[in-house]
Amino acid sequence: MRDITVATLNERLEAAEDPVRMLDHYLAGMRDQLRQSERLHQQCAIHANSLRQQYLNALEIKEKRESQAILALKAGEDNMARIILQEKMQAEERCEQFKGLYEQSKESLTEMEEQIAELRVDYEEAASKRSYYIARMESARLQHRMNARMNTMGGNMPRVYDRINEHVTDMELEARSMRDLRRMTQEGTYNSGYGQGHPGLEQELENLRNKLKGEE
Repeated sequence: MRDITVATLNERLEAAEDPVRMLDHYLAGMRDQLRQSERLHQQCAIHANSLRQQYLNALEIKEKRESQAILALKAGEDNMARIILQEKMQAEERCEQFKGLYEQSKESLTEMEEQIAELRVDYEEAASKRSYYIARMESARLQHRMNARMNTMGGNMPRVYDRINEHVTDMELEARSMRDLRRMTQEGTYNSGYGQGHPGLEQELENLRNKLKGEE
């Protein structure tokens, strides 16, 4: 029955939305059971001690009356010996009765102690599972936070890379265009013979400057 109870608890824990709260409720119930069982065990122990004491008292009276009956016989007091033996027989009967009750009470105490021990084991197991599920929930919570942080950190990086790539590409195109323009200019100047210092070239340059000033 205990194994079935523990197995059922494990199934409920796996299916529960809040296993810690469920375990707290379960632990509270078990603590209450333990307190009640311990109080009942204490009462049973007190009752068992009372039965044992009555058994020992009856045994003592039985042995004492037997000794007295022997003395009465030795003294020739047969009637007195009979009276004492009647008391001895009554004490013997009470002795057997209380002995039986005491043995039964001891068995009940032993059985209750075993049940209390099993209940304590169940309680410790549930408390251990509580710590385990708290640790699992904290791990999951931290993992969610870490995932959210990583998404925030890496979410915009592809766009940043694209912008950097576009900027570098523009710089490369500009540099390539300037290089091509320089080569074309040098080749055109060389082929036309209009090198630096040529009167016509200098005049064209001056005219262009004046034009730019006029636009200003």
